[in-house]
Amino acid sequence: MKKVIFFITLIVITTSCKPGKINQVKEDNKDFASLLDKYYDERMHMFPLEATINGDNRFNNLLPADFTDNYYTKLKDFFNQYKVSLSTFVREKLNENDKISYDILKYEIDMGIEGLVNHQTGDADLYDNKYIPFDQFRGVPLLLGQMGGGTGNQPFKTPTDYDNWLQRAAAFSSWTDSAIVYFKKGMAVKYVLPKAAVIKMIPQMQAMITDSATKSLFYGPIKSMDATFSETDKKRLTIAYINLINQQIMPSYKKLAVFLQTEYLPDARNTTGINALPGGDKYYAYTVKYWTTTNKTPDEIYKIGISEVKRIRDKMELIKSSVQFKSDLKAFFEFMKTDKRFMPYKSASEVLDAFHNIQTRIDPNLIKMFSKTPKTKFEIRQTEAFRAASASAEYYQGLPDGTRPGIFYVPIIDATKFNVTSGMESLFLHEAIPGHHYQMSLQMENDHLPKFRRYIWYGAYGEGYALYCESLGKELGLYTDPWQQMGALREEIHRAIRLVVDVAMHTGKMTREEAIKYNMDNEAISEEDATAEIERYMVYPGQALSYKIGELKIRELREKYNTQLGNKFKLSDFHDEFLKDGCMPLKILEKKMEDWAKRRQ
Repeated sequence: MKKVIFFITLIVITTSCKPGKINQVKEDNKDFASLLDKYYDERMHMFPLEATINGDNRFNNLLPADFTDNYYTKLKDFFNQYKVSLSTFVREKLNENDKISYDILKYEIDMGIEGLVNHQTGDADLYDNKYIPFDQFRGVPLLLGQMGGGTGNQPFKTPTDYDNWLQRAAAFSSWTDSAIVYFKKGMAVKYVLPKAAVIKMIPQMQAMITDSATKSLFYGPIKSMDATFSETDKKRLTIAYINLINQQIMPSYKKLAVFLQTEYLPDARNTTGINALPGGDKYYAYTVKYWTTTNKTPDEIYKIGISEVKRIRDKMELIKSSVQFKSDLKAFFEFMKTDKRFMPYKSASEVLDAFHNIQTRIDPNLIKMFSKTPKTKFEIRQTEAFRAASASAEYYQGLPDGTRPGIFYVPIIDATKFNVTSGMESLFLHEAIPGHHYQMSLQMENDHLPKFRRYIWYGAYGEGYALYCESLGKELGLYTDPWQQMGALREEIHRAIRLVVDVAMHTGKMTREEAIKYNMDNEAISEEDATAEIERYMVYPGQALSYKIGELKIRELREKYNTQLGNKFKLSDFHDEFLKDGCMPLKILEKKMEDWAKRRQ
């Protein structure tokens, strides 16, 4: 499963620091703090959708086409300028918190510059694929639907909020035109999406088209308009939203649907992995490094995956024997997938209630394992219908000021087929509490961190921690029956499988079909769900590796310090230290935790 995140790009800013001037202040370096603040502000202006997600409403009216040549030129300039600015500071003269900020920022710059190096062919940039502006899993056309319905990250509380959305959504028409141009550029150099992905994108675009503006999800904010708005504003905004939907939004989605169906799909590729594209091997090596924040090679990760799959399968065999199931593990998976006893729900509300019950059960034990808990509110919601078919369960970050809760979204297409053995308990620990909700909320609430660190994301840290939280089930009072134990193991093997199939597909060892079969052979997953997962990895290379690689490192550190510190080791202290400084690359994390352990000694 995933937390909703975006492939965040470091933005380099122009600062007042002049090259050659070395800052000599040891404590609370104001010049360095100013540098970080300016960096964050410029980054938000460059990435206004990210700003809105962060609760920064200054740029809620902007929607840039962040894949064009002009945009990439600005991005490269920012990187180069900021590298010079950072070099004016001596790390060892900074305080401990600033040293971490320095290390993270330097890592971001180095990775950003590496990512913007051209492919070997010179036809495309490594950092983000500008020839593929969106896919079936992520991108503006999907995000716009989530934002514009009135229940997402885009605020609709004042007339100004409504006007901001009018400006942002109006830019979708030109965004669409640019996207088609760049899709076509990709077609010209055979840099295209797999057919399997495009087939999923077409109905997603068509689902946004209605025969009446008032039936559109983009009309939602009008339906929920605050009663305190003046009659003039109500009338003006209603007319404006109807015109926007009819004249710009729906024509844009229709244009994308027609283009994908008639022009792009015939040219889409039949190959599976990114290695089939120009410079694909080099690109994949970069994504592996980017998402794992390690120097592990694809082959090393593949071998770890094979080993982890075997280890977890052995545990599954023990549970299978304990319930006296006589056939093999694959038959056991099929039994769990299909037996009606595991599908007890009649409505979506019953499914959501079951997740609420999990939260109630773990509450008494959380305080034993976490001294610090977030103030940010938390909710459980059903995933919106328009994207449920392609969505995984996911977490949307809240805001510490209370204006937006953290949201655990659960896709429920048919409640009568929602299976309890899918790992409901482990899923909640990962996506909700104490997983993403704790980690992200505590990070955002920590005003001792500069803004760029309060909102930064690294998959190996964040997803690794969330996967680690799944292993806390028994300590939190869950996993009391063999089926939830199997569900937890299923979630864990799901992440181990990713190490195998992600590497195998993108290095040519497996086709899409072989990867789907490997998934189904090693976990209790339907063909539909396995297909959705594999097709996600196909368009999002490397991201799926972050979970298991991060989790293994966190588990390694916990066991190391438990042994090293003996009776001085307290699990809640370990968790608090891990979380208090927010997301960071694993190497920086390891150094930080080592310093913590030395202080404990």
